[in-house]
Amino acid sequence: MEFSIKSGSPEKQRSACVVVGVFETRKLTLPAELVDHAASGYLAEIVRRGDMDGKAGSTLLLHDVPSTLCDRVLLIGLGKEKEFRDQAYCAAIRCAVKALSETGAADGTLFLTEIAVKKRSSAWRIRQAAIVAQETLYRFEQFKSKKSELRRPLRKLTFAVERRGELAPGEEALAQGLAIAAGVALARTMGNLPGNVCTPTYLAETAQQLASEHGLDCQILEREEMEALGMGSLLSVAKGSVQAPKLIVLQYQGGRQDEKPLVLVGKGITFDSGGISLKPGAEMDEMKFDMCGAASVLGTLKAIVQMKLAINLTVIVPSAENMPGGAASKPGDIVSSMSGQTIEILNTDAEGRLLLCDALTYAERFKPATVIDVATLTGACVIALGHVASGLFANDDGLARDLLQAGDEAQDRAWQMPLWDDYQDLLKSNFADVANIGGRAGGAVSAACFLSRFAKKYDWAHLDIAGTAWKSGADKGATGRPVGLLAHYLIARAGKLN
Repeated sequence: MEFSIKSGSPEKQRSACVVVGVFETRKLTLPAELVDHAASGYLAEIVRRGDMDGKAGSTLLLHDVPSTLCDRVLLIGLGKEKEFRDQAYCAAIRCAVKALSETGAADGTLFLTEIAVKKRSSAWRIRQAAIVAQETLYRFEQFKSKKSELRRPLRKLTFAVERRGELAPGEEALAQGLAIAAGVALARTMGNLPGNVCTPTYLAETAQQLASEHGLDCQILEREEMEALGMGSLLSVAKGSVQAPKLIVLQYQGGRQDEKPLVLVGKGITFDSGGISLKPGAEMDEMKFDMCGAASVLGTLKAIVQMKLAINLTVIVPSAENMPGGAASKPGDIVSSMSGQTIEILNTDAEGRLLLCDALTYAERFKPATVIDVATLTGACVIALGHVASGLFANDDGLARDLLQAGDEAQDRAWQMPLWDDYQDLLKSNFADVANIGGRAGGAVSAACFLSRFAKKYDWAHLDIAGTAWKSGADKGATGRPVGLLAHYLIARAGKLN
């Protein structure tokens, strides 16, 4: 679909549909007032009669509004004006795009992007509108024999800005939003793929395709190469599966040659049965989502190369399938990590950290400025934070603040959790340097503490996305989080966040 930015008065737009807002007090927004003035009070009369009460999520489609050049006017309820903040704005855009796509209009012009949002710039409103619009229109139907069909697909969406001076920053924000949305869509699609399609080999092939499309350096390490590097921890996870493990490395050089890279590490367990510590059968199908960390870092890379950000970015994806079998790791087994530390595997369902620890050690060779790992790591994080915020752990407070700010900008929020040495005692082992679990209490924290032992040589953060990477129930599917958070963090690092 085509997207564009323009300035101008709504009643003068030659569009199939103009979208304006109404607050719950039946107050028209300024663009709606302009349409109403041209139409001699037509909208005000509709609101007065109660046909549109302005409640959040309400819509009303009008045809042939007098003295306007558009075919239709779509009214969107915005809720209470005093409560119109970030989330309400994004919800209004989502509602508008959904309603607009069902009207049969070939194009639409949204004047919701002109509405002031406290502490947010016009560029923020445009960027978020582009992301939300694309997320609303996303469909995953490649395995369905009958696809959903719109009466007439929406072909063009235009976002309005109030002043001509906002056009240039709006264009840049639109490009950023569309790039982020493309990264989110890639992450969602990869997460939604079934485990018999999205294997470690499939992830590697996707990485190679990204590299080919964007001129990136790509390296795929096979089992023998990982054995030579001493990655006994990572390889222990793959022992019960017929699927070969992969270590995927992609490098984007957008900054200076001598500039240290930022490194993203994504957990790529393409299916997690729990191994010998087998999971319950109920909802085990959702364990195809256990590679959403990998999907998110690949999606973030796609967004960054599409924006051509002036940074150096390295993406590392350790990938395997965790299955039971005659050769599978057993509770009580001891393995050696690439760092030289030995690990007692007390639970084979705590496998993500076994992949990540070797990938974090491998990241040292890039002499990184910062390393951020992303993983659907612990059910304990879901208990702690639910499905709203991702868990954030960091060994550097400045990095944590930057990521929290990026999450706020992106509406892809995280919450900082403790990473105190007091928790390290939970990981004591009588037989190895460290145990891979620390018990039920503080499970998300002890998992992060385990990873911190392998990330001492650089500034590091860990995002536990077990509660945010996918939805269950009627809306089951991958969310693409935290591509938005990561992309906004990297845009800010490049000095391009307005």
